[in-house]
Amino acid sequence: MEILTQDKSSYLKGLLIIAKKDNVLAEAEESIIKQLAKRLGFSESFYEETLQSLLSNEYLSEDPLKFSDKKLSHSFIIDGLMLAYSDNLLDEREIDWLRQTAELNNINTQWFGDKAKEVQRNSIAGVKTEFALYSII
Repeated sequence: MEILTQDKSSYLKGLLIIAKKDNVLAEAEESIIKQLAKRLGFSESFYEETLQSLLSNEYLSEDPLKFSDKKLSHSFIIDGLMLAYSDNLLDEREIDWLRQTAELNNINTQWFGDKAKEVQRNSIAGVKTEFALYSII
């Protein structure tokens, strides 16, 4: 699947917003963002610099994001949930923001709730799953 440049930017921006929500950039979150940013085609210097200044960046708009493709928006929600649960310090603001983004993308609330529970169970059990983005690129 070909992903539009705007969608790639939104995907990375969304991950950064989630990581910033609790004002802590955990090592696990940083690792996930780096892996996905690389897969999206961003240069290492760009995402490294972005991560270094993330917590102090007051200009990062935290509005929910709209994607151009339904499959991509589902992928983002799953990867966003994986990111939110990765540091074992779930902040409800992360889930609320993801829920708002899901609603903006017309994603069924039942689907969202089911995926959130599934990702949380996998996280608690230590089950490593592939990022959803990998299945569509």
